[in-house]
Parts: sequence; C-alpha cells; structure tokens
Amino acid sequence: MWASSGGETQAGGGGGNFLGRISIRRNQVASMEADFEDLEVFQKKISERFSDLLLPKDNDKSTGDSMMSIEWLRRLVDAFLCCEAEFKAVLLMGRDASHFGKSPLDKMIPELLERTVKALDVCNAITHGVEAIRHAQKLAEVAVLALEHRPFTDGQIRRARKSLASLLTSVVVDEKGGKSTERSWSFGRRDGVSTAAKDRHLSNFRSLSWSVSKNWSAAKQIQAISNNLYPPRGGESTGLAMTVYIMSVVLSFVMWTLVAATPCQERTGLVTHIPVPKQPGWAQTMCGLQEKIAEEWKKKEKKGSAGLMEEIVRAEKLSQSLMDLLANFQFPMESEREAEIAAQVAELAEICRRMEEGLGPLQQQIREVFHRIVRSRTEVLDMLDQAAKASGQNV
Repeated sequence: MWASSGGETQAGGGGGNFLGRISIRRNQVASMEADFEDLEVFQKKISERFSDLLLPKDNDKSTGDSMMSIEWLRRLVDAFLCCEAEFKAVLLMGRDASHFGKSPLDKMIPELLERTVKALDVCNAITHGVEAIRHAQKLAEVAVLALEHRPFTDGQIRRARKSLASLLTSVVVDEKGGKSTERSWSFGRRDGVSTAAKDRHLSNFRSLSWSVSKNWSAAKQIQAISNNLYPPRGGESTGLAMTVYIMSVVLSFVMWTLVAATPCQERTGLVTHIPVPKQPGWAQTMCGLQEKIAEEWKKKEKKGSAGLMEEIVRAEKLSQSLMDLLANFQFPMESEREAEIAAQVAELAEICRRMEEGLGPLQQQIREVFHRIVRSRTEVLDMLDQAAKASGQNV
C-alpha cells in the first residue's frame, strides 16, 4: 500500500516536503530517533487530513461538499492516497531491510499485507456499487426529462412513474442476501507471505471479472480487515511499529466508510466493526467521523438502504415523494401540486448533475487505490525477501 514516486506527487497536500524531510533525517540521525520524529510528523499529518473532512470546504451546503456527498467521499479517498504515500516514505525510504525481520515488524507487516489483500476485494465491491448508483442516476434522468415539460400528459406521467419505481427498487438492498450473485475478487485466496511472490506481476491484478459467491459479505470483509488490530506496547509505541498500526487503522476506516456509502453485498452488522481507537490524539477526528457515520447507518440499515451517499439518499427521498404526488393523476393538475412537482424535479436534476460530474472521478480514484495497493505490495514483498536473505546469510 505504499505508492510509487509518481503516485506520491499526485497525492499532493505537501507530500513532497514530507518525503524530503524523511530523506534528510535518515542521513542525519540515528534510526530510533528518526523513527520517533517520523511518527510524530505522520501522526500530525493524519490528524490534519481527517480534521479537514469534519467540515465541508465551504459552509454553504449548496456546494455539494457536505459529509458523505460524492465530493466529500472523493476528498476522503484523496486523504487516504496522501496518507499512503507518506506512509511509504516512513516505511521504506532509506530503510535497512533487516528491520523488517525483527519483532514486532516481522508480524505486523505481513498482517498489514493481508489486510491490503482484503481491501482490494472491497475496492472491487465499491466499484460495482458506484456502477449501481450510476444506473439509478440514468433512471432519475429519465424521470426528470419526462417531468420538465408542462402541461403534463398521460404519457409523461407513465414514463416518470415507471422510471421512479425502477429507481426505488434498484436502491433497496437485501442486506441478508444481497441483490447480486456476482462480485469480482482482486485475486485468489492466499495465506501468508510465503505464497505472495506469485502476486508480483501486475497483469495478475488487472482483471476485475472473477466472480464470487452470493454469500460474499462486505461486513465480514471489513471485520477481517480490522481483526487483531491492536496498538504496539512499550518501546514500540513510539517507533515504526506504531506507524504501521496507524496506517492499518486508516485503511480500515476508509474501507468501512466507503462500504457504508455505496451499495455493497451483505452489510448486516457493519457498525459493530469499528476499528478506530478513541484515545490517541491522531485518531480523535477520525473517531468523530466514524461515530457520525455509524449513527446514520443505524437509522437506515433496517430499511435496506443502498448506502449513505448523500446524493443517492436524496434521490430516493425525492423519487418517493414524486411518486406520491403523481399518484391518481388527473387533469387539470392543481397549480400548487404542479409547483411542488416542479421544485422537486429541479432538485432531482441537480442531484443527477452532481452524480454525472462526480461518480466517474470517484470510481477512477477507487481504481487508483486498487492499483496503488498492488504496486506497493510488490515493493514491500521485495523488502521482505531482502530481509529473509540477510537473515539467512547471518545464520
């Protein structure tokens, strides 16, 4: 999960300065002191990036940047990519591979690699979920086109009601069984690092068409990512092991949030898998975000909601309201009802515009996360191989 230098430049947010400081310090101070300083800077960066997500860029909600909106989710993914690039700098830049063979890193890094495997599966599920939202967008657009022209005709009303009914059906998810019997895995099940050398060629990861059982569960996948996620103790709480732990928490939180936001197969009990600790200063803003999201999820989970993405939630509400307003349609329509319909159609049109502008870039960002994890995983596996060889030579 540690991006190449090209990805780091794209991450932005002062990442280049951070990497420069890491490189300079590695050449100036002892390893333990450098790790402590790197950890402090990394914790500060984590806190800053997630603090930025607590409030929209503009206080005006009309900007479409409120929490769980498409724009907000794009900012969340961008924050993850920035954190990931900075984490790579701390973990790998100027690092002696022998460090990875020592406790507790000899256990924590393979565990993180396994979490990234599961995160790849989640990325695929989220990509499918975004596609489902784009389908709902097209249905909403049909209804908008049918209702934009007045006076209404029977044909317009029938087209609008048909599209709205299809939209409402499409956004209801059966959390116990899922609506789809197919998902795509990132790659086959593998245990441990010993078989991971088979994963080195990027071509192995490019296909997103491998089908899985309808029993695949997004909630269980998130649980697997966050399982056994405990902070290091003692002297390691101020060293590189703590940095690995923090990045594991960030990965878990971001994947959890994206699953809550988009239609994903089987999310029952998602709020029980909350990996963010409450005490550390670097995690407080992240914990605050997760509490807000969990509260909203509890309200909607029983209703089988497609997700918490603001645009799909609003589209669902407007669609139901328009269906009610169009029920028992008779000529001539009362002016008050016609005005109410016009206002809701305009709002639905605005939501469609935001979806059109934001869903494609969001989907591209998710794919970037996927491929970055793949590339970075290869880098870390190379370092682990070097550590193993160095250990063997010393025996």
